Amino acid sequence: MIRGAVRYLDEHAGAAPFLRKALRYVFPDHWSFLLGEIAMYAFLVLVATGVYLAFFFDPSTAHTVYHGSYAPLRGQEMSRAYASVVDLSLDRKAGLLIRQTHHWAADVFVVAIVLHLLRIFFTGAFRKPRELTYYVGLVMLMLALLEGFLGYSLVDDLLSGMGLAIAYAVALSLPLVGANLALLLWGAPFPGDPAFWSRMYIAHVLVLPILIGTLLALHIALIVARHHTQFREPGRSERRTVGIPAFPGYAPRSIGLAFAVAAVLVLLGGLVQINPVWLWGPYHVAQGTNGAQPDWYLGWLIGGLRLVPGWDFAIGDYTVVPNAFWGGAAFPLVVFAILFAWPSLERRVTGDRAVHNLLDRPRDAPWRTAIGAALFSWVALVFLFGAADRVYATFGVSYVVLVWVFRVLVWVVPAVVLVVTRRTCLALQELERLEHAKQAAKLTASESA
Repeated sequence: MIRGAVRYLDEHAGAAPFLRKALRYVFPDHWSFLLGEIAMYAFLVLVATGVYLAFFFDPSTAHTVYHGSYAPLRGQEMSRAYASVVDLSLDRKAGLLIRQTHHWAADVFVVAIVLHLLRIFFTGAFRKPRELTYYVGLVMLMLALLEGFLGYSLVDDLLSGMGLAIAYAVALSLPLVGANLALLLWGAPFPGDPAFWSRMYIAHVLVLPILIGTLLALHIALIVARHHTQFREPGRSERRTVGIPAFPGYAPRSIGLAFAVAAVLVLLGGLVQINPVWLWGPYHVAQGTNGAQPDWYLGWLIGGLRLVPGWDFAIGDYTVVPNAFWGGAAFPLVVFAILFAWPSLERRVTGDRAVHNLLDRPRDAPWRTAIGAALFSWVALVFLFGAADRVYATFGVSYVVLVWVFRVLVWVVPAVVLVVTRRTCLALQELERLEHAKQAAKLTASESA
């Protein structure tokens, strides 16, 4: 059957050379390379479940009165968007399963990208000739964060409405252009023009998925064009890749991983509750709640907003930079600016412009590893502070005390992590050199004997 299919394609499209090359493509065998594939398969689950959800969701802020099966909400006025999500969750066959699977897939999609990015950074896989591949991945991560935020904002429950209010305040805080940008996006002062919901819906179900899918395809094409990187092991070199051929070795594994990812996501959707919107109730501008938390991948942004002191840069009576800008916009921009600038900075500092197909161990690049660990600890601390209100509610720890403790920790801990990580890398290198010296001495002694 395979021979016949190949012969047919070759006769009608001249595809035999391409198929031969594709089937012989070699994949290095290491578990960390699967993180990118997990992200890809989670994205496919997102698309599949999103299509189902789109059949039942009504992206409208028009008011309606709920008369569905959920008794606590009967008779309440709400938007058609929120009513359709409650109806989908509680009254449609497999509705709650598909919606929760979609939500879990979004979380897994982002976490897989983040872990993949950490692997790329700490092993130096972003170096020449893969800088463009690295940049495409970073842009994909930024779009994934926006896509996830728009997805759960469409529901119009109390939590997502508060999130949109925060996003509106951050947009307003942008120096010089904030007011015009917020008016352009929302169409009117918050909660915005009713057409804003339709625009947000189109961006979530059409524009951003197409952009992410295009970048994903480009990312894979660049990987194939430049071949996979590999760790330094016997038999491997900058010019020689050792691994498993695409067929019959790697393709069945990858297909098995795809089914495993889909199965785990469906199990999570069926067994682990996430975002029970019927408990939060519909959003009204005048309502809010304590202990509100966004999805995990936006926790670092809410932590930044809560952690920054009340700094407003003003000239006379005119506020040039409102407080919300520092934690909601400047902080994430600085983090992504560092990530985008790092390949150029490292190349300029080290003078290394060679082609690299072999990966570094983290200890092999002490400064890169130390700075990366310090940056990660900085973001992680801000992320942890995003849950400070939950710590107060659960353990009774003073919120004011937590604020001042974390304001100190976010500067002290990264500095300590930088120094300790670099010294640890150097110590590991020294231990390795001593071990090699001992082995060389033993070999010399045995040869002499």
